[in-house]
Amino acid sequence: MKYQAKKKAIILLADGTIFHGKAVGGKEGSAVGEVCFNTGMTGYQEIFTDPSYYGQLMVTTNAHIGNYGTLKSENESDKAKISGLICKNFSYTHSRPAADSSLEEFLEDSNLLAISDVDTRALVTYIRENGAMNAIISTDVDNIEGLKAQLAEVPDMNGLELASKVSTKEPYFVGDENATYKIAALDIGIKKNILRNFADRDAYVKVFPYDATYEEMKEWNPDGYFLSNGPGDPQPLENAIELTKNIIEKDHPLFGICLGHQVIAIANGIKTYKMHHGHRGINHPVKNLKTGKGEITSQNHGFAVDREDTEKNPNVEITHICLNDQTVGGIEMKSKNCFSVQYHPEASPGPHDASYLFDEFMDRIKAAKA
Repeated sequence: MKYQAKKKAIILLADGTIFHGKAVGGKEGSAVGEVCFNTGMTGYQEIFTDPSYYGQLMVTTNAHIGNYGTLKSENESDKAKISGLICKNFSYTHSRPAADSSLEEFLEDSNLLAISDVDTRALVTYIRENGAMNAIISTDVDNIEGLKAQLAEVPDMNGLELASKVSTKEPYFVGDENATYKIAALDIGIKKNILRNFADRDAYVKVFPYDATYEEMKEWNPDGYFLSNGPGDPQPLENAIELTKNIIEKDHPLFGICLGHQVIAIANGIKTYKMHHGHRGINHPVKNLKTGKGEITSQNHGFAVDREDTEKNPNVEITHICLNDQTVGGIEMKSKNCFSVQYHPEASPGPHDASYLFDEFMDRIKAAKA
């Protein structure tokens, strides 16, 4: 731990509200983004490297962050994707023998500004009551007007296309090239653990950039198609929506998670909308309407599929409901080989209640290939 006096820092919200804290380590400066919170008690490294969080200032509701360090193999992408961290108690030391660095070192390597000693209960309560909004965190505590001007330049998340910021630039492969099945995955913010789940189920995956065409993906002759999770508003993803329409029209096996789920809904003429403060945590209850069983799930989304619009669509049925607010948790098409869920069955971090969805996708692929 560096024992120098901690620098004062602030969180300035778009509505002018200010929360106070201290800068972690010796880093100075500012960071901007949409402020949101995650309720998970573990898995902070996976959260920070999840591409779905690109451009967001993350508030961790767990009181202690950093106590078990970080391990490179547990990254969900090549580097941290959040724009900054806000927490209560930051641990400069860690006790996990397997860790290869401290969280402070991880943040330094990622060039991320972090603020600790914040009343996160008050901040989270404020977000819950007033909604997610843009914010700036900064050590420039005496320049409020300058920070307000900087914050005013930050685009609103509603209507913002971010998949291009996190997607791979070139196609790449994951798994055993001699595997029985081939899956073409559209990377609009994909997590590594999703790819691990496919590889563990005898699938060889080719990951395509966000702007790949149906013709490019079809040329590889895959047995199934996958639309990944990712950040931002699904509405601007015109290429992904057109690609999805083509896959559905040809009735190839298709599975979508999170942003991919929303793209599938839009491809079916169903609206999506910006949520008040979103779902982010590893303990969200979902009901499977086909089995009647409950699932505890990992979730991370600020947009959702319109339930009324979905219920009116004759080609789609709701398969899962998020029990905290009755929003759409999953859908499937009645006459096409297509289904999707709003939450994260790869659960990294989180429970494994929903991992059966990967088995269901593989069963659909096997049936289609038979």
